[in-house]
Amino acid sequence: MASTLILVRKKIAAFAGGLGATGLFTISFLDSSVLSFPILNDLLLIDLSIKHPARMPFYALSATVGSVAGCVVLYFLARKGGEALFHQKAGGRASVIRYWVERNGFFGVLIAALLPPPTPFKVFVFAAGVFEVPLARFISAILLARLFRYFGIGYLSIRYGPDALPYLAHHKLHVTVLVIGLVTVSYMLSQILLRKRHPETLAAAKSDQV
Repeated sequence: MASTLILVRKKIAAFAGGLGATGLFTISFLDSSVLSFPILNDLLLIDLSIKHPARMPFYALSATVGSVAGCVVLYFLARKGGEALFHQKAGGRASVIRYWVERNGFFGVLIAALLPPPTPFKVFVFAAGVFEVPLARFISAILLARLFRYFGIGYLSIRYGPDALPYLAHHKLHVTVLVIGLVTVSYMLSQILLRKRHPETLAAAKSDQV
């Protein structure tokens, strides 16, 4: 059974590799949902970006959309599967992951999506579905994280060529901390801006109270 699954993965990978952006979307979708292709989408993105630098934004966007779509599928499968299935997949980490997702919501999913392997990212996605993180917040968190990841990899591919992935692997902690820092600042600024209310809105609120 395991050998058959490995063979299927290899055939899918070989087929997708020749399809360009469509193949990148497919691999990213499958990797984020029902199958796992460790770093294959990253390698494919690097290869395509090196060959066609001008198309890098399109490739990065294809990987992003594919990954977000795959996560949404897993999210709804989790909602249907229920809490028992989540505990089965999460094992001894179930209570910690549940606490993290329920307490932090959008930001919790965002951080989990940004953390490098061996973070069990799919378990966090599953937890978001089971414990009903609002879909809009869930998609926003995954989208933001994947945009940072794939556009970052695309940029490094153009700059460093085939050494982009080794560079990321060697500096993954530094890169992760930097990205989380940037996202945190962006998130805090957005919250501050959203809390600011227009003077006319404030005036209307006061008149309603009177």
